[in-house]
Amino acid sequence: MDVSLDLMGQTPFVGRAEEMARLTRHLSAAVAGEARLLSVRGRRQAGKSRLVSEFVQRSGLPSLFVTGARQATIQRDLDGFVEDARLECTLPGADLLMGGAYRNWEQALRAVHAALPTDAPSIVVLDELPWLLERDPGLDGTLQKLWDRLFESRPVLMILIGSDLAVMEMLTGHDRPLFGRVKEMVVTPFLLGDTARMLGIPSDRAAEAFDAQLVTGGYPRLLLEWRRHQGLDAFLDDQFADDNTELVVIGQRVLDAEFPRDLQASDVLRTIGAGERAHSAIAGRAGLAATPLSRTLRLLADKRVIAVDQPVSVKSSNVPRYRIADPYLRFWLRFVEPGINDIQRGRSDLARARVSASWAHYRGRAVEPLVREALTRLAASDPVLGGAETVGGWWPRGNIPEVDLVGVRSSAPPKAVTFIGSIKWRDSAPFSQADLDELLTSRTAVPGATAATPVAVGRTTCTATGVAFYDPRRLMSAW
Repeated sequence: MDVSLDLMGQTPFVGRAEEMARLTRHLSAAVAGEARLLSVRGRRQAGKSRLVSEFVQRSGLPSLFVTGARQATIQRDLDGFVEDARLECTLPGADLLMGGAYRNWEQALRAVHAALPTDAPSIVVLDELPWLLERDPGLDGTLQKLWDRLFESRPVLMILIGSDLAVMEMLTGHDRPLFGRVKEMVVTPFLLGDTARMLGIPSDRAAEAFDAQLVTGGYPRLLLEWRRHQGLDAFLDDQFADDNTELVVIGQRVLDAEFPRDLQASDVLRTIGAGERAHSAIAGRAGLAATPLSRTLRLLADKRVIAVDQPVSVKSSNVPRYRIADPYLRFWLRFVEPGINDIQRGRSDLARARVSASWAHYRGRAVEPLVREALTRLAASDPVLGGAETVGGWWPRGNIPEVDLVGVRSSAPPKAVTFIGSIKWRDSAPFSQADLDELLTSRTAVPGATAATPVAVGRTTCTATGVAFYDPRRLMSAW
């Protein structure tokens, strides 16, 4: 059976060609007799389940799709398993699978094995696996035993999906039962290039793609809404109209799923979302002592909800800054959640006014990670950037001066700063000579940057001389 041919000719799945191709390769291996156990992880609402569901449907193979939920007991999980089997099972032994009254996951998984076709390929999906593990921490051990004894001898692709990134990474650790058995795949929200393609934004309007990425985070559901309205203002007007829109509800679902009972983590996350970046400032606003705050920050970092940035130069420095890693969640915490009460009482105009008043300032800071990612991608082939492998910012303990962009090359000793840069993401004003002069003055403070090439980044144009300029179109070409 040629799986690649079976999947050709179908309606394109927007922005997911690479992921579809990877899934197809895993399935092809299973079809050839090499059973595959695949872990698919990614942030909630990133499109993992939709991707896999679309893939299963396109394959046309016998399948079972089971989705975990936050139940109170293992028995309720198993009851949900039976219900999912009734709704989404096309395996030959589906009738027997649905008729079981299972007391544990070993019984249920043995029944799945019995339902598989004996000499034909099939797909089994366990979605939201971390929730199932909450009630049965030994489930991965059960999977390992039955995989080795039963499933591995069949032409089956078994896909384990999870949104808790720390738990899904732990499953494949060297001290875990599934170590060495699981292939891994990460599904992210759409990157900037995919966002532009999905929205039909041409390169000469690349700045609009940056706006869309900063608000939607590349989440497919939100991009579909954006595409209906075409443009930031129309999108926000629609999404702020009531409290049941995708822009409003997805953020709350993410927080409820990640931190259902951890109020302290939620408080710290909201503090960072409000704009606090330094440890001391977060502690003061959240009202936490240093030790519990450090513990909570580690939890948030482990879950990949926050990113921890350090100054970049030829010298190591421990002056961390914290930010919300997901652009959509950052926007949601800053603008959407504080406006929900206004939206609910029919005053969405107040919530929208707060976005309009602060958007330019907010965007100027929020765009920095996207710019750094773009320059990191471009540095491999752009001689101006000097082969920089790491692109970040630099700041001393007193935060003065701050340098938006510092590129460092480490692979060819000695370690060197190859470029420094400034970001001026303004609606109309160009990157000016005064902006460049300020950057050159700050360059002297960055360790190892005395001879570094100056780089300017702006949303519009550049009137400064003697500096390489990167506008949205040039940045977007990185994707």
